[in-house]
Amino acid sequence: MQIEMCSLFSGSTGNCIYLNMGGTHLLVDAGLPARNILLSLQNIGISVQDISAILVTHEHSDHIRGLGALARKLRVPVYANSATWAAMEAKVGMLDLANIRMFSTNEDFYIGDVGVDPFSIPHDAADPVGFCFHCRNRKASILTDLGHTNDTILEKVAHSDIMALEANHDEAMLRRGPYPARLKQRILGRRGHLSNAAAAEALVELVGTGLQGVLLSHLSQENNVPETAFHTVVETLSAAGIQEGRDVRVEVAPPRNMSQVFMIS
Repeated sequence: MQIEMCSLFSGSTGNCIYLNMGGTHLLVDAGLPARNILLSLQNIGISVQDISAILVTHEHSDHIRGLGALARKLRVPVYANSATWAAMEAKVGMLDLANIRMFSTNEDFYIGDVGVDPFSIPHDAADPVGFCFHCRNRKASILTDLGHTNDTILEKVAHSDIMALEANHDEAMLRRGPYPARLKQRILGRRGHLSNAAAAEALVELVGTGLQGVLLSHLSQENNVPETAFHTVVETLSAAGIQEGRDVRVEVAPPRNMSQVFMIS
């Protein structure tokens, strides 16, 4: 079975990931206006009728800005946990009650043939989650917007065939950059965002569990560049005896633009 993943938008201006597993087409987050997301889907040949559901990681505006309008346009279920619904309900606006789907963090559920496993992550939001998706013995994971990883999180996403993993900032760029001290502390904190180096360290652990491809995501426009994220990860993998292109494919989701459709067979 082929898995398709595409970052339609990534970064502080908005986030939305498209995932196709076994013919079930999903969107994770909707942080840009609905028209932008619909145009991006059109550009990769996906009809609005193909989308089965939208899932929400957390309520920050760069993840839900277009959610209400998109859900009303597509007329599909929106999945979020209760704390996230409470935090974002006023911003999302009126939805058909039948399309408001509330899950419990750490309890799995199904959308079509795809098993969805939401798990808690450390970020400064009401109840932020990452997602693992299972279909026909294949696994995809989305792990962005977290300040650090730990054994529990790495065990959760282990054995993924493909994943989107945050590589938000280069720590040196962030420290010498123009952000105010409080914002720098937030980003660097335990409930902030994952650095290139931290993403690389996580990948060293994960490649040995069967990971075939990773899409580095949620890059900061001010504190990172795609080439820096890529080379930091590849150099760390190489130092651990892991060769990019042979042992794992590494792609980068560019800020403001769509990524290539990442396919794993």
